Amino acid sequence: MTSETRETFGRVGIWSGALHASRTDDAGRDAIAEAAAELEELKYGTLWIGGSPSVDDAAAVVAATRTVTVATGILSIWDHSAEEVAARVAEIDASTRGRFVLGLGVSHGPMVPQYKKPYSEMVAYLDALDAANPPVDQGRRVLAALGPKMLKLATDRALGAHPYLVTAEHTAEARAALGPDALLAPELSVVLDTDTDRAHTTARNMLARYLQLPNYTDNLLRLGFAESDFDGGGSVRLLDALFALGDAERVKARTQEYLDAGADHVALQILTAEEGGSGLPRAEWRELAEAFGDEL
Repeated sequence: MTSETRETFGRVGIWSGALHASRTDDAGRDAIAEAAAELEELKYGTLWIGGSPSVDDAAAVVAATRTVTVATGILSIWDHSAEEVAARVAEIDASTRGRFVLGLGVSHGPMVPQYKKPYSEMVAYLDALDAANPPVDQGRRVLAALGPKMLKLATDRALGAHPYLVTAEHTAEARAALGPDALLAPELSVVLDTDTDRAHTTARNMLARYLQLPNYTDNLLRLGFAESDFDGGGSVRLLDALFALGDAERVKARTQEYLDAGADHVALQILTAEEGGSGLPRAEWRELAEAFGDEL
């Protein structure tokens, strides 16, 4: 990966599951467009559309912006055929000069009735993207990768990896597995709240549902956590390892830990107690942008 590619992604981006134009009404789509345009003005490097988006969701964010990189984080290979995705990506590329990146993942068995052989299915999906006319270039796609096999695939068949719900220690391991040239862009969940108990509650409200998914719990067990760390929505030890909790300066420090561990880019997901961890937390995005300043 070139320095130009790293510059395209920027050091810090925003990950949001609320940037789904296809799941809302006209007023909601207007709010998403306004939020995306402001995030670009705030100088975040990449806007990651979270929560199993479609390419159409990304197209709406691309249309609302001018220069920022837009990525799916992460499109499920079970929900959209490779041929459909490749055709839609080609339509976006015609007007965006290549600033859209296709993030792909295999989702989770408990969420996908047809789930089977995730690694083999991802390989087949990438083969189909390669065979499409026009194809989705390897340098325009990233993979949701946690374990060694998928991380190697992210190196061999994509620009790199976009791991979700990982520690800085996992980032260091992922960098070693990927090698020096692949993109590594982990997500980091943020609670901007200096009340420790309240911040832990907000984090647990988000984390509890992910602790029902074996892909995540197996990865955390590999990292040295115990089953007991999953009780009650997550132990304090687990929360402190997975989240950035506290004021903006603390978030900056935690982000730097991931960059120091080998990340090229960190995608920040802002959680708020008032919105149940979702929504468009524009005030918090502004606060963080001000704190990061030129470091964005």
